[in-house]
Amino acid sequence: ALRLSYLRSGGHDPAVLDQLLHLQLEATVLEKGAAGPGRGRRMAVPAEPPGTGTHGLDAALLAVELENRRLEDELLALKVRRERRADAGSRAAQRHTEELAQLQAEVGMLRCHAEQTRPWLPPPVLPPPIAPPLPP
Repeated sequence: ALRLSYLRSGGHDPAVLDQLLHLQLEATVLEKGAAGPGRGRRMAVPAEPPGTGTHGLDAALLAVELENRRLEDELLALKVRRERRADAGSRAAQRHTEELAQLQAEVGMLRCHAEQTRPWLPPPVLPPPIAPPLPP
């Protein structure tokens, strides 16, 4: 639960994730040891890969399950980050579209204002043509 909470809140530091995985493995080994026949003895997390035998297979299976959980958590974190980026991108695109529409409206208003305030000049008077047109 702590690891999942860390990932959902945006945590992605590999050192912290490894430490949380190690703590989860240690807690699982301790829980299995407390539930088993040797309740009073203290269980240690194996530093080396598990050997053969039932306990070794259980530890190997537990390690694979924990690795699967870690990978699932990592996938969930990646999906959450992708969704956040997509949401942020769509919000930014919407904001840009709104700003563009506002700027276009302002340009239109400025054009209208410029046309209204432009001094009206009489149409230019052109001099008569130099030579009369040739007959057809």
